[in-house]
Order: sequence, then C-alpha cells, then structure tokens
Amino acid sequence: MTRGLFVTGTDTGVGKTVVAGAIIAALARRGERVAAFKPVVTGLDEPAAFGWPHDHALLAAAAGSAPEEVSPARFGPAVSPHLAAAQAGTTLDVDGLLEAARAQAATADVLIAEGVGGLLVPLTDTRTVRDFAVALGLPLLVAARTGLGTINHTLLTLEAARAAGLEVRGIVLTPWPDEPSPIERSNRETLERLGGVGVATLGVLASGLPGDLAAAGAELPLEAWLA
Repeated sequence: MTRGLFVTGTDTGVGKTVVAGAIIAALARRGERVAAFKPVVTGLDEPAAFGWPHDHALLAAAAGSAPEEVSPARFGPAVSPHLAAAQAGTTLDVDGLLEAARAQAATADVLIAEGVGGLLVPLTDTRTVRDFAVALGLPLLVAARTGLGTINHTLLTLEAARAAGLEVRGIVLTPWPDEPSPIERSNRETLERLGGVGVATLGVLASGLPGDLAAAGAELPLEAWLA
C-alpha cells in the first residue's frame, strides 16, 4: 500500500468530504499523484448545492479523476450504504471495493480514502466501514464538529478505531470559526489531551471547488499525517 490516509467522521455531515478534498487538492497542487476513493456514495437523488458537488464528484475534481472511479458504488436515496444497496436489490461487494481502492493506489503516490458516515456504519449485514478501513491498512484521520457534543462523539470514535488496531494520525475540527467560542477552544484542548493525538482545524470554505480546497488544505499538517 502506498502512503495515504483514511478519513472518517464522528457522524454523517461533519465535514469529512471537505477535509478529504482539501488534503487531495493541496497534494495535487504541489505535484503529487493523488488517488481519491470513497467506496460508496448515497443521496444522489438530492440536488447538489451550487459550488458543492456531490461527494464523489468533489473528490474527483480535487484529484483530477473521474467520479465513477472515486466511488464505484453509487445510490440515489440518502440512507446508510447497506440499506441503499438492499433497496436497489443488491449487496455491496466489499472485497471488490477493496480491490478497486488498491487499484487506484497502485497508480498514485498517495491514496486518500474517505469513509461513509462513521466507523460503525454497516456496509453489509456483516461488515462495517471500520472493517473496510482495517483491510485497507491506512492510518486514520477523524473529522469532527466543533461544538457541544463533539468530545463524546470524537473520543468514542477514537476508542472504536484503536480497538480495531487502527492508527489515528489526527483529528480535524470543522468548520472552525474565525473567532472560536470558549467551548470550541476548550473542546480542541480537551480532545488533544484526552485523545492523545493532535487536533487541527479547518475553517469555512467559500466552495468545494479545487482552488478553494487546495488553499485550505495547504494550512493542514499534511507532512505529519502522511509521515
């Protein structure tokens, strides 16, 4: 396996695609060959917001690849992967998705993979996103909210990751405001202390387009995470 990261989140909608896209775009801008991979994307029935493509399209644009290569399994309903597959009359081929990720990695200097929801989201009746991350063998980066509740959600995610032998390289709190509140500053310090890992922040982006993503990603500690 090449260098890389597996970006997970403490929940759905916590900004992990933005974090993954920022990393991908920043690495691509400095000339690295970057492969992006998200095994499953759901919710394609919902229209994308202006400047914010669907997850697989955002990651593909950041990496300069095709959306269908980034996410081999794509579904319309905004539901968990195992349910989306069941509603479509199929079951996700997790081993096939792993092979697709490895094929992407073989063409690149670095692979940035993004999960679906949190670590314990089921892909099938017997395999979870965590199982996928373990099989892929990449270190983990956790995207988390900034405000109330994030300490519990993030520390639980760290426990779930480490219990499976995953190496956690860092936490990213996002969207981090220009003027963080006392609770946000406290959350960052507390997570770093109790989680035993560095906590970075990612601010509000103007759009999910490659230029904005790359500028934000250049401010992240990429070398430490990818060492």
